[in-house]
Amino acid sequence: MSVDSQRSSIGSSPHTRSTSGDRSLGEAGGSALELLGLIPDLASILNILTAAVGLGLVIFVHELGHFAVAKWCGVFVERFSIGFGPVLLCRKWGDTEYALSAIPFGGYVKMMGQDDIDPGQMADDQVAANPLSYTSKTVPQRMAIISAGVIMNLITGWMFFSIAYGLGVEEVDAQVGNAIIGMPAWEHGIRSGDTLLYINGRKVREFTDIPRGVALSSGALEIEYMRPGDQEHHKVTIHPDETGDRRMLGISETVAPRVLPIDQFCTPGSPADKAGFQKGDEIIALNGKPVASWTEIEPMLHTHRAETLDVTVKRHQPQGASETLQLKIEPAPVKGIGLRLDLGKITAIRKDSPAAKANIRVGDRLAKIGGIELGRDLDPLSLPDYFFEHQGQPIEVLVQRDVPGGEPETLSLTVTADQSLPGSEPTTNPSAPLSVPGLGLAFQFLPTVLSVDEGSAAAQAGIKPGMALQAIHFSRKSGAGADFLGETAKESVEVDAKAGGWPHALFLLSVLDNRDVSVTVKDAQSNTARDVPLVLTAVPGQFRPTLRGLFLNRLTHIRKAESLGEACSIGFRKTLDSITEVYLTIRTLVTGRMSIKNLHGPLGIAKFAYIMAEQGPALFLLFLGAISMNLAVINFMPVPVLDGGHMVFLIYEGVTGKQPTERVIATATYIGLAMVLTLMITVICLDLFVH
Repeated sequence: MSVDSQRSSIGSSPHTRSTSGDRSLGEAGGSALELLGLIPDLASILNILTAAVGLGLVIFVHELGHFAVAKWCGVFVERFSIGFGPVLLCRKWGDTEYALSAIPFGGYVKMMGQDDIDPGQMADDQVAANPLSYTSKTVPQRMAIISAGVIMNLITGWMFFSIAYGLGVEEVDAQVGNAIIGMPAWEHGIRSGDTLLYINGRKVREFTDIPRGVALSSGALEIEYMRPGDQEHHKVTIHPDETGDRRMLGISETVAPRVLPIDQFCTPGSPADKAGFQKGDEIIALNGKPVASWTEIEPMLHTHRAETLDVTVKRHQPQGASETLQLKIEPAPVKGIGLRLDLGKITAIRKDSPAAKANIRVGDRLAKIGGIELGRDLDPLSLPDYFFEHQGQPIEVLVQRDVPGGEPETLSLTVTADQSLPGSEPTTNPSAPLSVPGLGLAFQFLPTVLSVDEGSAAAQAGIKPGMALQAIHFSRKSGAGADFLGETAKESVEVDAKAGGWPHALFLLSVLDNRDVSVTVKDAQSNTARDVPLVLTAVPGQFRPTLRGLFLNRLTHIRKAESLGEACSIGFRKTLDSITEVYLTIRTLVTGRMSIKNLHGPLGIAKFAYIMAEQGPALFLLFLGAISMNLAVINFMPVPVLDGGHMVFLIYEGVTGKQPTERVIATATYIGLAMVLTLMITVICLDLFVH
C-alpha cells in the first residue's frame, strides 16, 4: 500500500438523487438507475479488456516461442492452447488444434513425445522412432524448443519496457517524506527531504527502488544520500528492520506542493475546505515566501501553526492558461478527549542526536524538564513544541534509569535541542512512539490514565485516573466521504492502546475529522471493560502543524527517452534489473527473509493488471514487462514440469549421452506437478483470504 504523505489513495463516490415530483416515477427512475449502476461504465470495460488482452498476450508469446521453434524443427504439434483445463473453443488449422481453455492461468503446446500428463512418452523408444516426435530430435534442437518460450518473454518484456519509456513513465522521486519513528532510517538520522542515491552501490532511480532493494538484500546496507541544500554525499550503514514480513528501512515517499488532482482533495469541513482550494492547485508561496518543495513548507507549517496562512496558488485552466490566486487558510485547532496517559520509557534514540550526546539512553524515563514534573505539571505531548521553542538553549533534564538488582537512579543531564530538526514528526505507524525531534528521542506511554481534564469529554464520560485505556475506535460517520485513510479504508479503525498505540491515536485524532470516536476503558476495581463514546473538543491554545486538511500529490517526474536508441537502452537495463529482482525475490523467500504472504496469485495479478490499465499505456506496459520477466525466470527454474526442469533432463542427456529412465522422469514430473499445484493453491488462497 502506497501512501501519499502517509495517506492512502482517495477517491470520490458519485451520488445519484431523483428530483422528480411524481413519486412513482421517482421510484421507477431510482430502480432503473440502481440497475444501471450495476453495469460497468465503458472505461471500466475497456480497462478489463485491456488487462485481459495484455495478460493473454504475455502467455501467448511464451507459447508461440515453443510452437514456432517446434514447427521449425519438424515436430508434430497436436495442440496450441491458451489456458488449461476443459477446452472452450477449438479450431484446427493444418495439423494443429488451436484452443482456448477454461482456466486462463497459463497455456501449453502439446507436442508428440512431450506430454507432462504422460511423462512416459519422453522415454518411449517407439515414440522416439517417429521422425515427427519431440524425442526424435537432437539435444540442441530440444533445448531450442524448450528455451524458446523464455527467450520470447525476455524479448517482448524488453520491448514493453522500451516502448513504455519511449512514451514516458511517471516515477516517484527517491526523496524521503517521513522517516518512521523508531525505525532504522530514523535512528540513523535520515529525515524528511533527504534523497537516497545508492543502496549498496546500486543507483536509486525512483522511490520504488528503495523498498524493493532493501527487501531483496541481505545483511547491513550502505546507504548514500544527499540532504537539501547540501551537495555533499552522506554515507551510513544500516541494518534494516526484520520484524515484519520483509526487511524495511522505515521511510515513506514525499509530496510535492501540488494539491491532489481528484475531487476529494481535502477533508470536508476542514480549514482547507473552507479556504477555496481546487484540485490540482500548485502552492507557490506561504505568507509571501516562495516555496518549491515540501521541505520548505513543513517548517513554516510548524512555526505559523497558530496563525492564518496566506497561501499563493497557481491554478491551471483546461485550455493551458493559469492564474495566480491568494487564499487564506485558518489555523486547525488540536482536538482532544481530555485525558493524559502515564509516561513510559524511552524506546528509541537517534545516533549522534542531542539526546545521545547527553548520555540519555533507551530504557530511561523522563521525569522533569527544566524543573517541571512531566505528566502532572507538563503534558508529555507538548514536549516536541517545548523543545522546538527552546532550540539552542541548554535545558536540564532529569531521567530515571533502572539499575540491575537495585532501585532506579535519578540523573541530572543537560541537553540542547537541535535547531536544524523539524518541530514534530507524524506518528503514522500504529505502534510508533512519540518523537521529540529536537532531542532525537522517542518514548512510549503506559495504557494507564494519569489525569483527566475537568469538564472534558473524558470527564463527562466518567473516565477516571487509574483506569486502563485499552483501545480507541474511529468509526466513519453515516454519509461521510473520503478522509485521510481514503474512501476505501475500513469503516471502523481500532488502535490498540495496550500495544503502545496512543501516539498514533492522537495523530489520527488530528486528521480524521469526519469520524466518531469512542474508547474502551477498563476499571481496575470492577475489572470490567466498557466502550465510551466521546465528543472531541478543541484544546485551548494548541494548533496542528499540518496542512489543515489539505492533501498533496506525490513528488514525481517523467522519465522519457529522447530517442529510439535511448528507449532501447533503458529497456535493456530494466530487463536486467527485473531478472535480478525476480531471482533475489526467490532467494529471500527461500531463506525466510521475506514472508510468503507477499506473493500474489492469478487473482492478484489480474487485479494489478486492471489497476495499471487505468493508469495509462506507459505504466501498463511496464507491468506487462515485469510479468514477462517473472514468467521467464520462474519458468526456467529447475523444477520438473517447468521449462527449466526439462532443460535439466536435456543437460543430463547431453552430458551422459542417454536419457533418464522412464521411472526417473515420471517420479520427477509428478513431484514437480505437486510442487506447482501446491504453489498455485497457496497463492490463490493468499489472494482470497489475505490480500
